[in-house]
Amino acid sequence: MSVSAHLTELRKKHETLGHEVEQAQRSPGIDDLHIAQLKKQKLRLKEEIERLSA
Repeated sequence: MSVSAHLTELRKKHETLGHEVEQAQRSPGIDDLHIAQLKKQKLRLKEEIERLSA
């Protein structure tokens, strides 16, 4: 897999996680720990994207 294709996949996953976080924050049944885990995953993806883009 080329770097650009890998970056594209990471960006898609980052966007998907963003939508999941938004949905989880709107749902009263979702606990804060789950939301925090999603945000951490999203941050790790963002850091990986930035590292590969540099």
